[in-house]
Amino acid sequence: MLELSQLDAFYGNSRALQGITLSVGDGELLSVLGRNGVGKTTLMRSILGLMDRTTGSMTFNGHDISALPTHRRAKSGIAYVPQGRGILPRFTVRENLVLGTFATGKAGELDDWVFDLFPILKEFLGRQGGNLSGGQQQQLAIARALLAQPKIMLLDEPTEGIQPNIVEQIEEVIVRLNRERGITVILVEQNVEFARRASNRFALLEKGRVVAKGAIAELTDDLIHRHMAV
Repeated sequence: MLELSQLDAFYGNSRALQGITLSVGDGELLSVLGRNGVGKTTLMRSILGLMDRTTGSMTFNGHDISALPTHRRAKSGIAYVPQGRGILPRFTVRENLVLGTFATGKAGELDDWVFDLFPILKEFLGRQGGNLSGGQQQQLAIARALLAQPKIMLLDEPTEGIQPNIVEQIEEVIVRLNRERGITVILVEQNVEFARRASNRFALLEKGRVVAKGAIAELTDDLIHRHMAV
C-alpha cells in the first residue's frame, strides 16, 4: 500500500526526519508514537507532500509519488486529518463537507453514510464550523476526509483536547473504518491503550528517526517508558 524508504524531510535547510523506512499494508492500522516534537506530524505532512523538501522514496499502491504535488496525492487516495482539525470556521458544516468531495468525481455529493457515523453533522449542516465544539469539529474533519473516498487516512492525534464522551465515539469510528470498510489508517496517537487496542503495527519515533517498529504485540512497557515517558 504505502512504502517509505530512507525518507528525509526538511523545513528550509533544517532536516526534521532522517532515514525513515516504514510500510503499511492494505487494510492495516499503523500507530505512530513518541514524545511531542519527535517528528510525528512532520511524517504525516511528508506523506501528503506538505514539506519544503523531501528525499528518499515514497510509493503508494506501487506508484512513486515522491514528486507528486499534494492535490495529486489526495486524488490518488490519501486523506489527511491534521492536528487541530483544519476546518474552515466561517464555512458551514455543509460547505466544509463539500470540500472533501473535490478529490472525487462526485463533487458536491454528500454520502449519507458519513451521517450514520456522525449524526450530529446532519443536524448542524447550516451551522458555521467555528461554532461547533472541539469534538464536533473533529467529527467534521474526519467526515470531510472520508468524503474524498480515501484508500488511506492519516489521522494526527484525532482525540487530542476533546471531551471524553466524544473521544470514545471517535475511537470507535476509527476502528470501524479500518475493520469494516477496509480503510488503511496511519494514526498519530498518545493514548497507548487505544493504540494497542486498534493497531496491527506500531512505529516509535525519536529525534526524527524510527527507533522501534513491529507488530503491536511487540510494543512493550519498556519501549513506552524509554521513548514516551516524560
